[in-house]
Amino acid sequence: MKIVSQEEIDGHTNATIRGAAEGALLSAAVAIPGSLLLNRRWASYRALPLPLKVMGTVMMIAPCISIQAERRGLAFDRAHWTGAGKLELDREAAEEEARWGALTTKAKIGDWATRHQYSIILGSWVLSMAVAGSIISKDRHQTLPQKIVQVRMWAQGLTIGVLIGAGILTHNQRQAALQRRPVDHSWQALLAEQAREKEEARRAHSNAPNLSHPL
Repeated sequence: MKIVSQEEIDGHTNATIRGAAEGALLSAAVAIPGSLLLNRRWASYRALPLPLKVMGTVMMIAPCISIQAERRGLAFDRAHWTGAGKLELDREAAEEEARWGALTTKAKIGDWATRHQYSIILGSWVLSMAVAGSIISKDRHQTLPQKIVQVRMWAQGLTIGVLIGAGILTHNQRQAALQRRPVDHSWQALLAEQAREKEEARRAHSNAPNLSHPL
């Protein structure tokens, strides 16, 4: 087991903080101008109370901070893997790249949608809210609370449809994966690499006295 040094701990912390800052800046650069634009062009949005507007902005920024911070932390960990673990990760990455290259365009779209289904669901909900809001806001015969309820119902309906589609896609992907799932022998390669490293270390240690005291 590798002992983590204080320098590595500090480096991981700094990488995580840097990721959080990046997520905050990038998401704020989209959320805040978007909120200002909606406030300028959409009367129904201007009528919303300020705490509700702030909550909507925070709901867009907070997940981006968490996601980018985790991505930077994981990237730091991968960059500092050594030995058998690094070789195994490189092998898996090469296999994944080869698998992706062998897929058809349709299969790539399905694979991407499966791996990003939560982002698609959230994005479809936000998009449906925006589209439904822009359409319903033009109805002069409804009050603001009625319009909000209508927008929420349309968004919920579309989100349920996306959830059903995502469930069907995930089920099909899992069934296909079970049919072509290869036997995982990564543990054998990992043990062989660890044994090779131990043997090299033993040889280096046994040759050290001979190098320090030549005949």
